Amino acid sequence: MHTTRKDISGTKIELVIKVDSDELASVKQATLTKKKSSVKAPGFRAGKAPLSVIEKQIDPSQLQGDVLQEAVNKHYQAAIEKDSIKVLSNPEVEITKFVPFTELEFKAKVDVMPSVKLGDYKKIKKTVNKVSVTEKEIQEVIDNLLSKSSKKQAVERKAKNGDEVIIDFEGSNEKGEKVAGASGKDYPLVLGSNSFIPGFEEGLVGLKKGDKKDVKLTFPKEYHAKQLAGTKITFAVNVKEVNEVVLPEADDKFAASLGPFETLADLKKDIKTQLTEQKLSEEQNKVKDSIVEELVKKSTFDMPEVLISDQIAMLEHDFNQNLIYRGITLPEYLKQEGYKDADEWKAKDLKPQAERRVSVGIILAEVADKENLKVDETEVAARIAQYKTQYSSQAAEFDNPEMQREVVSRLLTEKTVDRLFKLSTKK
Repeated sequence: MHTTRKDISGTKIELVIKVDSDELASVKQATLTKKKSSVKAPGFRAGKAPLSVIEKQIDPSQLQGDVLQEAVNKHYQAAIEKDSIKVLSNPEVEITKFVPFTELEFKAKVDVMPSVKLGDYKKIKKTVNKVSVTEKEIQEVIDNLLSKSSKKQAVERKAKNGDEVIIDFEGSNEKGEKVAGASGKDYPLVLGSNSFIPGFEEGLVGLKKGDKKDVKLTFPKEYHAKQLAGTKITFAVNVKEVNEVVLPEADDKFAASLGPFETLADLKKDIKTQLTEQKLSEEQNKVKDSIVEELVKKSTFDMPEVLISDQIAMLEHDFNQNLIYRGITLPEYLKQEGYKDADEWKAKDLKPQAERRVSVGIILAEVADKENLKVDETEVAARIAQYKTQYSSQAAEFDNPEMQREVVSRLLTEKTVDRLFKLSTKK
């Protein structure tokens, strides 16, 4: 076999592969051997006829086609393995010459990983900010725990801040058209929680069970949904129930009900420890992100379009699933956000995300290679066992080879980012 490589671009190559008669003869023999057990030959038991006899029982054009396909597959695979070419797609194959069982020449165009000029990651230096936890933050956790342990009692009086109201609501614009994503049924809302846009909860204070009210509001100019920002919406609200929220006392008894705490002070100490660890982890993650971002900017490589397209497709699928969960269609979302069509949305929103994912993936793969980082079977087994426990209803999915490859990739990414973090923060 003789192979010639031509670089079409930084991410696509063309291989010209020539296969000689001896190699084709070997492929032909292997092909006939595979067919031996399924071809019936007069005078011979199944699978016992010589290959020369088997060949006579097969349609010549069919045999030629099978040998051609097998030869292309075998020698293309050998070519990329010989030169350690990291391919990203299936090849586009063109047969340029084929003399049955004597000579074969074909071209294979394929997307490949780009060569990377990696920035000097060992010169990146970062500092993790110190963290602290305030009494106010601890109290906010206590208040949240009290709320979760609260009891609700239906009342006939007017609703006030701190009460829970069960409501149906539907939002309409100035033209009287229903606004997608601005409605709900049997929605539990605690007044004063600031869960809705300013003015909505205040508009429900003083209402009783069975009351109906049109709450007219203007969305904030900086509202995340561009189509709604600054617009006037009228919410038709029906109060179906008013519940008084009765909180337990924040005392030693309450602390003991939540775990191995003898006093409220013990609970607060535990909360402070957890908040400190959480804040430290957040700060470390910020530093890790900044390290990766800086390294991407310092590195040079061509962007493989095939990987970007794959990432856009994945992002689009995940986003559509999220819209289904939210009860909004894609056209409704595009209208809310002010996109003229899905193509503009993909170009302005999904493509930048896809490009960042691909860039980070390429750079981290290069660092992992430079640092000779590997993931062993023990690490993979431990993580899969963790996931099976965490996602017990989908445990069987982690036996899927594709899912296991994803776990390996995730572990290697984590290990690589941790190595960069260690190098960058080492004093």
